[in-house]
Amino acid sequence: MEFKRRQISGSCPAAAPLFNAVIVLALLLSGTVSPVFSAEDTLGAPAVRSARGGLADRVVEHRLSNGLQLLLVERRQVPIVSCMIAYKVGGVNERPGNTGVAHFFEHLAFKGTRSLGTKDFRREFVLLQRMDRAWSNLRKEQEKGAKADPARLAAHRKRLEDLERESEKYIVPNEIGEIYEQNGAVGLNATTGKDMTRYVVSLPANRLELWAAIESDRMSHAVLREFYKEKNVVLEERRLRYENSPSGRLYETFLSAAFTAHPYGMPVIGWTSDLEALSRSQTETFFKTHYGPGNAVIVIVGDISIPETIRLVEKYFGLIPTQPPPPLVVTVEPEPAGERRAEVEFEAEPSVLIGYHRPALDHPDDAVFDVIDSLMSGGRSSRLYKTLVKEKQLAVNISTAAGVPGARYPHLFMIQATPRAPHRPGELETAIYAELDRLKNEPVPPRELQKVLNNLDAGLIRSLDSNSGLASQLSYFQTVAGTWRYLLDNRERIGRVTAEDVARVARTYFVKSNRVVATLVKKGNE
Repeated sequence: MEFKRRQISGSCPAAAPLFNAVIVLALLLSGTVSPVFSAEDTLGAPAVRSARGGLADRVVEHRLSNGLQLLLVERRQVPIVSCMIAYKVGGVNERPGNTGVAHFFEHLAFKGTRSLGTKDFRREFVLLQRMDRAWSNLRKEQEKGAKADPARLAAHRKRLEDLERESEKYIVPNEIGEIYEQNGAVGLNATTGKDMTRYVVSLPANRLELWAAIESDRMSHAVLREFYKEKNVVLEERRLRYENSPSGRLYETFLSAAFTAHPYGMPVIGWTSDLEALSRSQTETFFKTHYGPGNAVIVIVGDISIPETIRLVEKYFGLIPTQPPPPLVVTVEPEPAGERRAEVEFEAEPSVLIGYHRPALDHPDDAVFDVIDSLMSGGRSSRLYKTLVKEKQLAVNISTAAGVPGARYPHLFMIQATPRAPHRPGELETAIYAELDRLKNEPVPPRELQKVLNNLDAGLIRSLDSNSGLASQLSYFQTVAGTWRYLLDNRERIGRVTAEDVARVARTYFVKSNRVVATLVKKGNE
């Protein structure tokens, strides 16, 4: 599945901010935004279809002095707003030794702040420091490996557990979630990916100030409470989704084979050993580096007044100090010198992942890959489904993805397939390559291409229909592509894709030397 400044370090601050759940709720009672319905204010599919200006003229951009970017769209159909905070940080910003820290912080961000999620932060802060020392002592003993003293290990572990239990009397579990729920919010969630982290919620328009109060507090004063307890939750999630999952294990191996240098090859959830070694201070350092206002984008879509909303965001987020820009990702994946293959043994039915290296999102061929993706696996009339699943019955399922595992940097066009018994993965592979060769050698018929272009455009329109859908698209492209206008630019580029473009891209990228293949085979099957 992605905050800032004024983090706690060293001693407890002299005075915690006078800001708690009761004050936040009282804050909201000061005013109500009355919905005003007008046909002119509606931004529906017809408005987007009619002209590029339909959406472009409705998105209001504003930048705060601390670097925070704000995108606003007024939609007066219903008195609801969808709010998203996107941070330009994810798995790609990690390094060996701290993998999984972005995803882990996403979990911790819901634990609260100096004033939310706690009954007495002064006393809790002292316990947090004691827990850090207890964990450090435990970790030092663990690092001795075979020479570790079992009695000391047990004593340090018990000390940490005792302190965790003691800290519970100061914790208010899920206070942020409960405040949102009590005020009619829905869809409170967060996701961390390779390129970005996003926090989302939709709530009544007259509760927008509540959102601003809570989220500005999270951005500036997040507290990493229940750190070691939550680490066990993430480790269990990793075991469930990757170590004990055939598809998860295959995907992880696939990415490791595809990217030998670039951080796209590391799992977003992190390696087990890195998570086990991760300390609270390391996580706080990552937070201070990447979750500042200058690395954030706020998108608000719904029943809002643009001037009032800008004033509100300035009031709550404008005083958060500016952060130095985070370090850039400088590692470049070397050009592949030949096909890379990997095999995963698991007590499960066979499966295969095929990937082709492709350029980043900002490359002119990006739109062509979107068209190929839809052409090959966009529904039951797509080429791979119709030929390999329905007609030849070589596969149980098959799909493609134009951007794996991220999009900001050069990545992969991926094909996933599960063979239908008694057919083998190699047989299915051969059939897939034959379909790719068709792209290279046979021009896509005009009717088939136009259908794909129409479907892509219709899918885009549908994705913009809801407040949350529009906010999601705007926040993604503003964060990953650098501008939300990429959404409109790419729509136009897709509309101009020709059969010649499809053949050219297929001939350029879908070649053996540019390919990575990972196969899941049943354990013990020779």
